[in-house]
Order: sequence, then C-alpha cells, then structure tokens
Amino acid sequence: MTAAIILMVAVAACGDGKSGGASYKETITADQWVEKGGEVYAEIPSEEEEEPEALDSPAPATSQPGVDPSESKTADTATASSVAAPVDETPRRRVVTGRNLGNLAELFNDSNHFQLLHAERLGIDPITDLRSYYHTKRPLVRIETNEDFMVEELTHSYPYLIPEADRLLHDIGRAFRDSVKSRRGGDYRMVVTSLLRTPVTVKKLRRVNRNATEQSTHQYATTFDIAYNKFNAVSGPDDANYGDLKLILAEVIRDLHAEGRCMVKYERKSPCFHITVVR
Repeated sequence: MTAAIILMVAVAACGDGKSGGASYKETITADQWVEKGGEVYAEIPSEEEEEPEALDSPAPATSQPGVDPSESKTADTATASSVAAPVDETPRRRVVTGRNLGNLAELFNDSNHFQLLHAERLGIDPITDLRSYYHTKRPLVRIETNEDFMVEELTHSYPYLIPEADRLLHDIGRAFRDSVKSRRGGDYRMVVTSLLRTPVTVKKLRRVNRNATEQSTHQYATTFDIAYNKFNAVSGPDDANYGDLKLILAEVIRDLHAEGRCMVKYERKSPCFHITVVR
C-alpha cells in the first residue's frame, strides 16, 4: 500500500474568484506528487500500518540463552490463552464403568441351607459369649479396618473370622480397590457391616430384622456381609457413582464365586452381599 503523505502546496488562484490567491494544505499520494514533479518532505504511516502501543508487555524471551524468539512468542501466546480461558467449576460425579451382570438377586442366590452346611464343616461351634473365644475348635482372626476394607461400627456382631474367611475378605477388598483405581474411579474401599454373631446377638438382631434367621451362618465365623449401597472414599473427593461401584464389587465377588471359594446371597432389605467362605 502506498503511504499517504501531507505536503504543503502553494496553489495560485485560477481566476475563478473563489480561492482568492490563498494557500492551503493538500493531501495526496507520493506517486501523485512525483507525477507533478514535486519532492517528498515527510512520510507518515497510515492507520493500518501503525503498530499499537504495547501495554505491560512481558520481557522478550530472547534474554534466555538457547531460546528461539519465535518459539518463545508462541509459547507465551499459548500460555496467555490458557490463563484467560474460563474455568468450569461445576462439580461432576466421576464416571466409572461397571459391567452389567444382569439380575444380581438371581446371580447370587445360594440358599442358606447350603451355606450352613459349609459353615458347620469349616467353621467354629457357635459360642455363647466372647469368653468362649479362647476355646474354639478353630483359631479366629480379629478383623479391623485396613487398606483393603473398612469395618463399620458393629452393633450385632463381633470382629472375628476364621483364617479362610479372613483371607477371602482381604482378596475381595484388594481386588475391588484395584479395579476401581484401574478404571480411574478414585480410591475407594468396600464397607464390612457384619461378622461373627452369637446366639444372643442373633436373637437381638431378629427383633429389628425379621429376615434374620436363627440358623445364621455368621455364628460359625465363616460369614461376613459387605454393603453395596455405601463405600469409603480413602482419598480425594467422594464423587463416584455408587451404582457403578456396586457393579464393580459384584464383578469381583462373581469371579471368586466362580472359582468355588465362596457362596453368596444378594440381600435386598439389608443391602449387602452375604458371603460364606467355602475353602
């Protein structure tokens, strides 16, 4: 684009009676002025060619040794764009993929009759109180909250299991926690809600839960309950979808059930997986 120039031109009156011999400023292009045989006195850049004044511009990156100025400019521009972008602070629930296993009540429907046969074969004889703990025919392991699972405050049971049940409980808890992490669902532990019961605690439980049976396999220290409606967030925000966590827990239990390590009953009114160790 040809630069515009402002030139002082003395123009004589043409005898038309309008200008009266006065001088004035005329703005013409350089090419036009040259065609008239004139000489350029000054050049002023047009508005399109004026560079805007820099306000609070950062120091050029060329001061850093080994940095290409063009690359620094691009990086600075990208950084500025990322800072200026609006931040969406809307809370979201973490998405975890859990496989649909179908009707869980049909999948986990091992009857109490068969669970009781395994409990009587593998477990202890029912004890009347905790003083009998030292005289059981099988050793008992104390169950406490750990990195694999959380034990809820127990109101109708005691924190003990036979070694085989303890090992199964840890295997389920470890597999569940690892599965959730691998699917980027956060860090969660399952919650254990019931362990060893005595005839006395069973009787008390039946007062508040009519589904509880006198022939409870919990009395043999072979059985535990894992909640499927609540989970423990170990670290980070508690933003996972519990429905997905339930499906992941069901996958883990199904695999161990398929290996013949346990029998499982899906309980609705007391939302849990009722699990008895088999071997």
